[in-house]
Amino acid sequence: MKLHSHCSALVRYIVSALLFCVAPSFVAAQEDQQPTIRFVRNPDPAPDFKLAGIDGKPVTLADSKGKVILLNFWATWCGPCRAEIPDLIELQNKYKDHLQILGLVVDDDDPEAIKKFVGKFHINYPVALATDDLRLEYGGIPALPTSFVLDAEGRVVQKHEGLRDPVLYETEIRSLLGLPIGDIKVETFEDTGEIFLKHADRASQLPGVDLSKLTPEQKTVAFHKFNANSCTCGCNFTLAQCRIYDRNCKVSQAAIGKIIAAILAPPHAPAAAPAAASPSIAPASPAASTSPEKPRR
Repeated sequence: MKLHSHCSALVRYIVSALLFCVAPSFVAAQEDQQPTIRFVRNPDPAPDFKLAGIDGKPVTLADSKGKVILLNFWATWCGPCRAEIPDLIELQNKYKDHLQILGLVVDDDDPEAIKKFVGKFHINYPVALATDDLRLEYGGIPALPTSFVLDAEGRVVQKHEGLRDPVLYETEIRSLLGLPIGDIKVETFEDTGEIFLKHADRASQLPGVDLSKLTPEQKTVAFHKFNANSCTCGCNFTLAQCRIYDRNCKVSQAAIGKIIAAILAPPHAPAAAPAAASPSIAPASPAASTSPEKPRR
């Protein structure tokens, strides 16, 4: 019985390894659902930068021109960031000739501590401290880790927030490199603020916002207001951008709720026109010009 179990486990391991070597695959939510990866249609160029790496060497996008780039914003204190580092190291090793991972540290201001961390974990890709301005150029980085996937032309084709399955990253990398990805569908989508907040004006839906009661015409008016008015929570974004950036923001949610309520409110009834003068009604005296006219007896 033990030998049979051991053999079965060994067979499963070998089959899994072979499938992974041929092409990474996903486990779909349902058996009849085809696994899919998505890239931005007509992607924007990634904002370039020049930073001093922890090792003293410059870190730029230009130095990796022609390669697929995984731009990883992280912090040493971030648990999910630490958890994905071994997978990133493995990806860098496996695709070193065609992939460049760049680690940009945020919310950490001790270069020596970061340098020790990099050495301890044997990180094999450039690491540098991200400036506040750079963070803003990439949308503020509301969550850690946040990774941007760039194609070989330096355009941002996808963005991932939080800890992700490394198989997803590898599949995207292989697809961008023109390598086999198995029975996985590749779709494109328009960036409506998911990648860059500047494209929030393209959005037709916003997180935590119920637009079901609005007519198409009212929805157009509402989105004009969402993109024209700034949130007062201190984020310096429009209301639409703030909802995408921070779906837990109560300020933008309340402001948007007021806009929707105002659009849905019934219009005020027009004031009744004054009655036409009748021969039986005497003209008002100058002293009573603001009082209702009364019929004579």
